[in-house]
Amino acid sequence: MGESSLQSVSVRVCTPGATRQADREALLAFVAEVTGADPASTALGRRCPHCRGTDHGRPWAIADGRPVGVSLSRTDGALALAVGPATLGVDVERVTRVAAAPLDASTPGERMRYGDDQRARTACWSAKEAVLKRDGRGLRVDPATVDVDLDADRDAGTAALDGVRHPVQVRWLDDDLVLAVAAGGVPIDVEDGRRGDRR
Repeated sequence: MGESSLQSVSVRVCTPGATRQADREALLAFVAEVTGADPASTALGRRCPHCRGTDHGRPWAIADGRPVGVSLSRTDGALALAVGPATLGVDVERVTRVAAAPLDASTPGERMRYGDDQRARTACWSAKEAVLKRDGRGLRVDPATVDVDLDADRDAGTAALDGVRHPVQVRWLDDDLVLAVAAGGVPIDVEDGRRGDRR
């Protein structure tokens, strides 16, 4: 089976559907749109790398017989769909949700770099989730073991997992909503479908 001909990751942020199944159907339609494949030749599923179950785990997609990297994430009022050339992870999160969470998954390095800056903590959390989704283990890995180092303007950086630094790209969609994409440094194109913006 050949590789995808995609050269970048396309991300669409939109309003979530009424159900998780509706969100998966939106991802399937987005795969067909981005790849130009006939929807009838596009398939989507999930596979857990740990137990091989198909009712949970990392999503996968096939378009015109070729594998395509996919990921999705949801938070209050926002759904992020991502399609790219290879394995990837996407996460979308709200500052207000992270600020209200009792769990602190910050590393000592993150606490030193960002202190109590809630926006930075949210961007770090989102980057951790994106990298862990791309890795395939998700929250089976303690997020406090993933060290995120974002650059000064916080739209890119790295997340160290198991001694390897993974590139992460971050986009602020509004004052309360951040998006993180882990795709090995592949360029990303973000469409905020809530307003029709491209970033």
